[in-house]
Amino acid sequence: MPLLLGIDSGLTVTKAVLFDETGQEVAVARRRLPQSIPEAHHVERDMVGLWSATCDAIAEALDACGRPASDVIGIAATAHGDGLYLLDRSAQPLGPGILSLDSRAQGVVDRWQADGLFHDALDLTGQVPHASAPSAILAHIRDTDPDRFAAIGHVLSCKDWLRTCLTGTIGTDRTEASTAFTDVETQNYTQAALALYGLAELTHALPAMADSDAFVGHVTKAAAARTGLVAGTPVMAGLHDVTASGLGIGGQRAGAVDVVAGTYSINEMVTDAPTRGAAWFCRNGIRAGQWNAMSISPTSTTNYDWFIGTFCQGEPSPGLHDRLAKDLSRALDRPSSVLFHPYLFGSPFGAGASGSLTGLQGWHDRSDVLRAVLEGIAFTHRHHIDALRGVGPFDLMRLTGGVSRNPRFAQLMADVTGLRVVVSATGEAAAWGAALCAGSGAGLWSTPFDDPRDLPALSRAFEPDPSRVARNEYRYATFCGVADALAPIWPDLQRLGAAP
Repeated sequence: MPLLLGIDSGLTVTKAVLFDETGQEVAVARRRLPQSIPEAHHVERDMVGLWSATCDAIAEALDACGRPASDVIGIAATAHGDGLYLLDRSAQPLGPGILSLDSRAQGVVDRWQADGLFHDALDLTGQVPHASAPSAILAHIRDTDPDRFAAIGHVLSCKDWLRTCLTGTIGTDRTEASTAFTDVETQNYTQAALALYGLAELTHALPAMADSDAFVGHVTKAAAARTGLVAGTPVMAGLHDVTASGLGIGGQRAGAVDVVAGTYSINEMVTDAPTRGAAWFCRNGIRAGQWNAMSISPTSTTNYDWFIGTFCQGEPSPGLHDRLAKDLSRALDRPSSVLFHPYLFGSPFGAGASGSLTGLQGWHDRSDVLRAVLEGIAFTHRHHIDALRGVGPFDLMRLTGGVSRNPRFAQLMADVTGLRVVVSATGEAAAWGAALCAGSGAGLWSTPFDDPRDLPALSRAFEPDPSRVARNEYRYATFCGVADALAPIWPDLQRLGAAP
């Protein structure tokens, strides 16, 4: 039985996952990826170190599966979108990779907004720029580091850097190409977008675009020696991790919203026509003639990770998540005035917002804070989902992401949004989405949408409880009201943080 390799490189972990042709996970290996924050708002990663960690994960997965590497018939990668991975004209890393948590370019975005550029950007590209958009980061580099800007040979995303390392070829796929410089109508690159952002001289640096399941190269001898793969193994273009996660849980289909509760709050729906709106990005879907309306912010389970690192220090790791699940259940079953705004690393309102914990009293304990954190995450997902109602109708949520495995959180999402929530048992959704592209390109099935698994058997549904939905309406309204009240103070808090 042939094997497929799906590589999933996120903001904190890179994974190599081997699947058989039925979609069964055969082996998985992970490596944590260190981040560098050399100064405020700069969040980076060593590109060579990323490739090395990915190689180690691939080698471990191959060793663990107990089968020859020659059984792997196709490979595809997915990784965090946006941010920037630059190569010089010799295809070597041009400084560290810039992650999508980076906000150094917020000043550029603020100027563009003040100058009225947002209107033209939305009309042309289907989205307004944000702090970690390639357009904004490139403009920041142009303005602050002209020598680095002049040396740019190739503008890549994270997964496309891994593809270069695997195959020696340079390019991207349809979903990743649409993060900044494509015409929303034609779905192709447009010189007008580069000119709009003052980046016309980078035309040569945009990578060629292919379908996500298109064959783009073979594993090189050097990559084979480093990973244990067989030289000559086919590699497909892969796709943006937001799209990969939706595909991997049986989504990327009309009539439902696909939600990823990961580092980012990802909320997306597929349409057959471009729909513009300032509250979402309208980007390319997997196939030509498909669009992805994506409403996102870095406000999901990275806040849960912060909670664990802040409130659970010194606790034994074994069983921690089970203990926290019991704490959450107790907290959800009693009234609480505690609210948390999960804006520690960004917000739907831009990088200037900050997180807040309000309503706290002396009788509250850690479990009340945990409830508030997860409830705040759910409320922010709702903020994005409500925005997507302007795109088209849906009555179903497909939910994935680590915290979605907690049934109380899945039920909370149903009770906060009023939607039926379906959670897939797929453990590595993004990697499986990439593997579906690899399998399609290798000829195992006709399209990446031909998931061979019994999806209903892998799914559990959570129905919204009318009484809890009604209670959450008031809590959500209060959550929004507190954010509105704090908004005028956010700039003052920013200044406090910058003071000596």
